[in-house]
Parts: sequence; structure tokens; C-alpha cells
Amino acid sequence: MSSPTSDTIEFACSACQKSLRVPRSAAGKKAKCPDCGSVQVIPDDNSANGAAEEPKFPAPAASHVSASPPPPTQVGAFRSTIEGHHAEEGSDTRTRQLFKKITQEISKIYVGQDELVLGTLTALFSSGHVLIESAPGLGKTLFVRTLGRVLGCQFGRVQFTADLMPSDITGAPIFDMKTNEFRFRPGPIFTQLLLADEINRSPAKTHAALLEIMQEFRVTIDGTSHKIERPFLVLATQNPIESEGTYNLPEAQLDRFMFKLNLNYPALEEEAEILRMHSRQVDINRRLEEELEVVTSPQEILEITQLNSNVIVDDKLIDYINKIVRLTREWPQFHMGASTRAGITLMQGARTLAAFSGRNYAVPDDVVQIAIPTLRHRVILSAEAEVEGHDVDDLLTELIRTVEVPRL
Repeated sequence: MSSPTSDTIEFACSACQKSLRVPRSAAGKKAKCPDCGSVQVIPDDNSANGAAEEPKFPAPAASHVSASPPPPTQVGAFRSTIEGHHAEEGSDTRTRQLFKKITQEISKIYVGQDELVLGTLTALFSSGHVLIESAPGLGKTLFVRTLGRVLGCQFGRVQFTADLMPSDITGAPIFDMKTNEFRFRPGPIFTQLLLADEINRSPAKTHAALLEIMQEFRVTIDGTSHKIERPFLVLATQNPIESEGTYNLPEAQLDRFMFKLNLNYPALEEEAEILRMHSRQVDINRRLEEELEVVTSPQEILEITQLNSNVIVDDKLIDYINKIVRLTREWPQFHMGASTRAGITLMQGARTLAAFSGRNYAVPDDVVQIAIPTLRHRVILSAEAEVEGHDVDDLLTELIRTVEVPRL
């Protein structure tokens, strides 16, 4: 693709086909596409043409069920757009219809950030929780409020600070002067969609208070258990820029988050649309009430979640998931690999993505699409890898490519 006399190599990104140009001295090294974020090896002059068109994964063979699986997905964090999921082949099932309605309603208020929307919905219909890492001001609170309105669920928000105590979020017994008895006063955790803003600013004892709630969906105060109304989804955020006055989340709690989503700034067109839509000084509460329609209910969400458990996962796909998770424990750049819960998360998420696409069976693409959001917070880099500046997502992408994709 580059001429013999040129001092540069020009090749196409294997994921988005964008034309890339690098110095000839970079041949054989890894490069990251500025558009789609795909990491690939820079081809030399002789292999530039072939390398640009080589797929990342072999296409899975036709499944034993009637519908044919979609084309392979790029390794990455929910790379497929919401529109892409609408267009995938599959039956017009109850789950797919609901998924379309929800995303269409959300788009009336919340623009872009498909990774956040798709990741959150996948976690919600898989009974999971989401950890979001992003710069401030990208509309996370607006998204959760919009989602709560569309789903017909209660919404709560807690701003985590250094002096936040466990009882501030769980609630505590208070003395009732009228009855001369103690009664339990529920905290803000008693909701259905909870935005835990800047969760890493609170101390470890407050983090620990969330463990039982996220896993068992209940709060125990003075020996009495209080159930959390379901569906229950925690969206915890942390700011990757500021580290002063923050506390790292313990590994036990990180493992309880189904996905870790890294949000970037919106695209040019999306940001322009945001400016047009949200710069008119219109009360957002009124807009949520007037412009959005409630398309489902907590009871229907629980029913759909139960239906999704019937999606077929082939034994070969289970082995594929198992190999990926176990390989993280042997990868030389990882000090600690993923737990068994990571494999369960991949199974549940793949089932939900398949249901969103109108399929009653999961395919390798479903696993590949959620692999990095599932694993990036469950592995720990070795000291050598940190010193060398390795990126967790790049290493996981490399790891996933070494596992043979099953033909179903």
C-alpha cells in the first residue's frame, strides 16, 4: 500500500477500515486506531494489503438452531451500537421489542454513549451492577434518571464523601418519641436504581456496607434483615483523573460489579446534538415527565430476566468462556487473574445480549463483546507490567485472540 520510495506505511484498520499512515520504522510494532481504538500489528510493505482485511476472529459456523448467527464482533467494550443490535437477525421476541422501546425512549433525552446504555441494560436484565469510570460532566446522573423514568423504577443518588458512614446509606434505628420505641428508618439504598457517585471517595467501611446489599439484595440492621425491592441496580462512578482523597475499592467489592465501563467524550455530532437539546433552560424534571413514556414495569423486568435464563449456551461456548477466564490466571503480565464469578458473568451477559438480538441461543460474538468490560476490573497487573506501562484492555484483547473460537 506504500510506495517503495516512501518513508511511510499506509494501511487500513482491520476493524473500521480507516486509512492509517505510520513511519516505515514502526513496521511490526503495535498501533492503536484513533477512531475505533482497535490495537493491531503494523504490517510491512509486503503484507500491508492482506493484513488490512484479515478479520480478528474466524466467522462462527452456522448454529444448530434455525437462525444464523451474526458476523464476528470486534474485541472491545460494547463496540456494537444500539442501532446495530436492532438490525441483527433474530425473531421479534418480547425481550427484543422491550429493548427497542427502552433505547428509543432513552434517546429522546440522552444522546450517544451507546456503551453505557447497552452495558447498563445488559447488567439490569442479568441482575448485575455496573462500575463506571469517566470524567465528570458526561451526563451519568441524567442517564440514570432517564432510565428510572422509562422503566417505571425508583431512582436514588448518593454522593460518596470521606465522612460518609455506612448507616448514612443503609439507614439506622431511630427512637420514636410518640411510641417510646426504636423503629428502622430506611436509607437511600432502599431504591431500585442507585447512582453511587464517586464511590471511591468514601472509606473502606462504607464500601463494605454495600457488599451484602449488592450480592444478597438485603440490609441487616441489629440482627434484622430488610429486603431490597427488585430489580435493584447499582451504578457506581469514579473519577479517573483525581486520586487525592480517594480510597481504592477492595477486590471483594470490585468482583461484585458485573461490568466496568470506561466512558469517553461524545463524538462531534453527538456533542452538537447535546448542546442543541440541553441548552434551553427547560426544567429537566418537566421534560422527563412530559417527553418520556413509561414502557415497562419492575414486574415485567423480573419476568424478562427470568425468561433470558432459557437462552441456550452450547457446551462448546461454555468451554470457550472457561478457557478465557482460566487463561487470565496464567497470563505472564497478570499478578492475579479473574475469579469464577467472571465466567458466570460472561454466561449471563451473553444470554442477555442474545435475547436483546431476538435469538434463543448465544454465539461467541456475545461473549467477545462483553469480555473486556467483564474482566478489566477483575485482573491485576504484575509489577513489571505496570512499570512497562502495559494497558489492561490491550493485554486482554491479546489474550482473547489466542483462544480458538468454537464453531457451533
